[in-house]
Amino acid sequence: MSDDDHRPEHRPGQPRESAFFGRRKGKTLRKGQAERLEADLPKLSLDLEMPAPDRLAELFPDAPAEIRLEIGFGGGEHLVHRALECPDVGFIGVEPFINGMTKALGRIAAEEITNVRLSGEDGVKVLDWLPEASLDRVLLLYPDPWPKKRHWKRRFVGPDTVARFARVLKDGGEFWFASDIDTYVDWTLHHVRADPAFIWTASAPDDWRQPWEGWPGTRYEAKARREGRGSAYLTFRRLPREG
Repeated sequence: MSDDDHRPEHRPGQPRESAFFGRRKGKTLRKGQAERLEADLPKLSLDLEMPAPDRLAELFPDAPAEIRLEIGFGGGEHLVHRALECPDVGFIGVEPFINGMTKALGRIAAEEITNVRLSGEDGVKVLDWLPEASLDRVLLLYPDPWPKKRHWKRRFVGPDTVARFARVLKDGGEFWFASDIDTYVDWTLHHVRADPAFIWTASAPDDWRQPWEGWPGTRYEAKARREGRGSAYLTFRRLPREG
């Protein structure tokens, strides 16, 4: 039984302190991977013990005008693809799984990417650290679906995290969600559409059946295709704040 199995259950209406229930470490890191983690992560990592800068652009050398957050980036395939595609955008990647973080660090070093910052903390902690209306986009791509109904409460998307997305997104900013699990897609639609800060942008089936422009795919998506499952790509827009 893992440490996560001893966590108190989250009850509706109570603020969620953490939304991470997965493993933090898999296979033992090779010597080179461990050295990369020790040498490179501190240079790119957010310091959540210090207050966030009023302007997140200060975290990056080129002061980008647009900042995006990807929660649970796996091995960094999508994160690195987008960082190379949009060098004028600042990307914050969150991944508590150490082995995934190590893979991403290797790709970032190989491509000499400078517009990425990272955190190995729980995504909820990062969301709470970020200033209000500081992000242009939040992405949650193929998160752990927790398929058993008794575990649905562990899913990252819920009323508390959706409220956090609404706080950190700029007016007109977007929350992107992708999954191959129908129950999680329905779950996300229910929770995000229940928050008056968001509107689902789809007006036709292809708006959620087709991936976003420039989509590179992910290894989780490839597995879903091999197993005969399609995917949904949901886009929600943050409505203007009143006043």
